Amino acid sequence: MDAIYSVQEELKKGRGLTKVKAVHNPNYRRHGTKSYVHLLHKYKFEPTKDGPYAWSERIKQKGLVPENLKAALGGRVNHERILIKKTSSDPGAKHGEITAEDTQNDLLYLCKVSIGTPAQSLMLDFDTGSADLWKIEYGDGSSASGDCGTDTLSLGGLEVKKQTVETAKKMSDQFVSNTGDGLLGLAFSTINTVQDGDEADPQATPVENLIKQDAIPKEAALFTSALYSSRDGDTSKSFYTFGFIDQDLVNQSGEEIFWVEIDNTDGFWSFSSESASVNGESIPTSSNTAIADTGTTLALMSDEVVDALYAQIPDATYDWSNQGYIFPITTTVDDLPEFKVAVGEKEFLIQKEDLAFAPTDDGKSWYGGVQSRGLLPFDILGDTFLKSVYAIWDQGNVRFGVVPKIEKTQNLTPPPAPEGGKGGGKGDATTRVTSVTLAAADLINPDTVPL
Repeated sequence: MDAIYSVQEELKKGRGLTKVKAVHNPNYRRHGTKSYVHLLHKYKFEPTKDGPYAWSERIKQKGLVPENLKAALGGRVNHERILIKKTSSDPGAKHGEITAEDTQNDLLYLCKVSIGTPAQSLMLDFDTGSADLWKIEYGDGSSASGDCGTDTLSLGGLEVKKQTVETAKKMSDQFVSNTGDGLLGLAFSTINTVQDGDEADPQATPVENLIKQDAIPKEAALFTSALYSSRDGDTSKSFYTFGFIDQDLVNQSGEEIFWVEIDNTDGFWSFSSESASVNGESIPTSSNTAIADTGTTLALMSDEVVDALYAQIPDATYDWSNQGYIFPITTTVDDLPEFKVAVGEKEFLIQKEDLAFAPTDDGKSWYGGVQSRGLLPFDILGDTFLKSVYAIWDQGNVRFGVVPKIEKTQNLTPPPAPEGGKGGGKGDATTRVTSVTLAAADLINPDTVPL
């Protein structure tokens, strides 16, 4: 690693590279069920544990619609898959389509980037589960449509020339209501959603463009993420880097970086994850894989692993109305088990406090940070896991590196209840904070973050 660090240090000094600070979205309020519904939309998996939300099919017919009729005449009949919400657990219960109130984007962290000349500052969600910059259409149900162009993108001192930017002209209500200005996808371009007419025309992601343009050496063709909880003593520490690894943070871990090979066939940061453990008791998960996704707040794992985890938390129970595992709000850190997840052949501890994701609407329980992946064939390790490690996303060498990053100052104090007594993405602030205000604030200026 010394040779790699040397190349990165030279690049950092020569280009004036800085950390890109990731600030907590002040308008984001955690809500377990809404985050789970967001993932149902994004990854379109079938739930295996019953609850209000499920997939259904309806007939969609294209044809002429006379003014006095409510249906199309003629045309082609297609079946459309939609997500529905049931009113109760009764087999014959009524149901309807979900609305914007049933889900929320997982915009927990926002990062300041510059696009264009002269530079325009934008607050974007860095998402390793997507490969688009800004929006055309996204799998989580909050969509936008528009045109594509190319421009210069600045990321922590690195300039990406001719980066495809998808400029939204038409957006869903859910997308408009977000604090951020869009997202920056950091997965692989095979899942980029740009189209030329009816044909797929995937565009390169920023790091892929840096590699194609020979703008950075192979040793620096990477980015890193260090995410911290809002319950940490210092909430301003989260950051990304592009082109270099924070050696101090690696050294603080007391361990060498553990690397695992990435399979990017499906466009994700996918790797082998064949075990988990609860209080030292191993749960083999032969042939299992996982993806690391900064655009997801929860961690989704197999029912076998999830059931074993909550069996070790006193009074934890699966709750139909929340469509997930919950446990008492009075639970202490000592009540929570040590839960480890494998990255390659090595298991990493998830910070105990991050097993408690968000209070339920009645304020009596925690919605768990680890939930069922349903019939999805792989685990999703979102922020619940990523906050416990310093992650190195080495695109040039197609590998993923981690060292532990466990905080000592976290706690299980519930956040203040929002107005009206229910959670749901309205944020902690009485007045919503705009992305313009965030981008102008000194507290997110990357130059103020110590290297």
